[in-house]
Amino acid sequence: MLKSLNLVTGAAAFAFVLVAATVAPPALRAQPISVEDIWKPATISDVTISPNGKYFAATAPVKGRRNLVVIDLETRKGQALTSLEEFDVLSPRWVGNDRLVFTLGQANSPTGPDQFDGGGLFVVNRDGTGARVLSPTRRETRNRNQRYRRLSYYRSIPGNTDEIIASGNLDDAQSIDLYRLNLNTGRTTLLTAGRPADRTFDWLLDSKLVPRVVKAYDKDRPSYTVYYRAGPETPWTELAQVDQTKPPVFVPLAFEADEQMMQVATNQGRDTVAVYRYDPNKKQLGELIAQHPRFDMGADASGDVVAGVLTEPRTNRILGYQVDAEKPETVWIDETYARLQRMLDGALPGTKNTFARTPDGKRFLVAAFSDVKPTRWYLFDEEKKTLEEIAVSRPWLDGKLVEQRPFVFKSRDGIEMTGYYFLPKDYKPGTRLPTIVHIHGGPSVRADRWGGGFGYIEGQLFASRGYAVVVPNFRITPGMGAKKYYSGFGTMGRQMSDDHEDALKWAVEQGFADPKRACISGASYGGYAALWAPVRTPNAFKCAVAGLPVTDLPFQLTSTETDFVGSDAALNFWRAILGTNDFNSQLSRDLSPINHADKIKIPIFMYAGRDDVRTPARQADRMAAALERAGNKPKGYFVAEKEGHGFGKLENNVALYTQILKFLEEHLAK
Repeated sequence: MLKSLNLVTGAAAFAFVLVAATVAPPALRAQPISVEDIWKPATISDVTISPNGKYFAATAPVKGRRNLVVIDLETRKGQALTSLEEFDVLSPRWVGNDRLVFTLGQANSPTGPDQFDGGGLFVVNRDGTGARVLSPTRRETRNRNQRYRRLSYYRSIPGNTDEIIASGNLDDAQSIDLYRLNLNTGRTTLLTAGRPADRTFDWLLDSKLVPRVVKAYDKDRPSYTVYYRAGPETPWTELAQVDQTKPPVFVPLAFEADEQMMQVATNQGRDTVAVYRYDPNKKQLGELIAQHPRFDMGADASGDVVAGVLTEPRTNRILGYQVDAEKPETVWIDETYARLQRMLDGALPGTKNTFARTPDGKRFLVAAFSDVKPTRWYLFDEEKKTLEEIAVSRPWLDGKLVEQRPFVFKSRDGIEMTGYYFLPKDYKPGTRLPTIVHIHGGPSVRADRWGGGFGYIEGQLFASRGYAVVVPNFRITPGMGAKKYYSGFGTMGRQMSDDHEDALKWAVEQGFADPKRACISGASYGGYAALWAPVRTPNAFKCAVAGLPVTDLPFQLTSTETDFVGSDAALNFWRAILGTNDFNSQLSRDLSPINHADKIKIPIFMYAGRDDVRTPARQADRMAAALERAGNKPKGYFVAEKEGHGFGKLENNVALYTQILKFLEEHLAK
């Protein structure tokens, strides 16, 4: 066992960022990326190979949505298995060679694929027959005036093509249990009877599929307890209690080969979360195995699992370690995988190359991508030493994309933050550009990563039009260490907003941002941030684009129109974010843009989805009306019917961003 895998040294990481922040891209003249091209669905995505290696399933655009398709690798003939028009197919998975399960959602959410209106679980045969609803969507249950009881794919069962293990809340609305789910009948068998507490989530199984570890939310506080048992007949014991607003976090990740020792993620005594060995029977933390100086591994400070331990799906054998740093990084402890990584990186230079062995063990599915190269998939035959391209996601963007550059900036109170920025291909050093500061949603999520995310899409589109685009992370963004995350609680609308402005200040200091031509944009929490900025600092930005915005905090956090007010855990977490236990308090009202429309003097563009249940559109309607009463009617207000928390239909995104580009040209050109 390696004592410690330092995936990148602190000095190397900082040196890279400082160089990247000052080096300009080559002076190339490129045509602007069209709105349709940047939003057009990939020709193929979510590629997954059948166990026998003869077919691959994927999602592809059909009727304007991502629908499920299967392609025969020998004949290259494909068949669409779904034809949905209001949802995208998400997360297709093979169950044997002849059947697939999947869920539904919105692929273009500002915080990544979501299921606020979708969800559910569905099965269909490879030839399109045998379609069955195993669990309905949120929308369907809401239309029936029922509480959402969901099932989600958890894992396969080796040698079993009729059943899977599913997670869901069938027995208790606020508790996640595990079930054996029969795909032929839809019947479930509870696997987690006798669970140690209510409000459970994040179960961990051993190789015999025995539930051995689980977390459970506290009813009254933003915290959870970790429980463990040594075997199926032994009692549950408590391993740790975790307060999500302060360190340390503790998250079990995997059992080692003896199925007694575990590997866990914790930030005990350190800033970033790292991977350690742990003896659950002695409740003793062991040796440090893998760490990164700036990014969390295995879990983030909120307790959510992130890239960390890499295991073999069928055996749970530990193969290596991964971290979502500025760019994804992997270290293999299995020499076979390490050798294969070196081979693929040599054959496919300039891209991040990930791979997974096909279930038949004969070939590897390889995905290659970068910030400037859309994803391509290959089949690598280890015996024949052949690498065959089988699919391309967005070939029309080849040669049109710009670098996504990592950067580091300091907040005014001294906290080190990270983010990305984009410059036009023909940028000349020393030139000050009109600049867009794009704020991610959440706020307590890491929404943007290298080569993807909502900010990546906007960054590429706007940079191709001559804008500089700054996509900062800010306090309470998880995945980047304890100080950044925990310092965000109780700061929404205050220090959290300072961070947005400090990111712009950094860009101005670098010499590429024009402080007199800066616009703030964002969606969800980012929409709130865009409306709140001109309230608290009227001269920081010249205009604002607010999408899917929170405008009235008491309404957002108490109305039954939202999809989370029935969750004790979610509401407790929001109390901590705001720094008040009373959602109707004076503080909540004071931090709501709806109550300060008269202070907003800059041009505003807004947009919303009429069917949004995460940030209901009625808030945006009322905000637009309040701005009009205050004499500053929004310069544009785009509402898409039959859309939710992000737009899934191409025509709606094309119409929206055509208007946004016009708005930016009118207000940032001079």
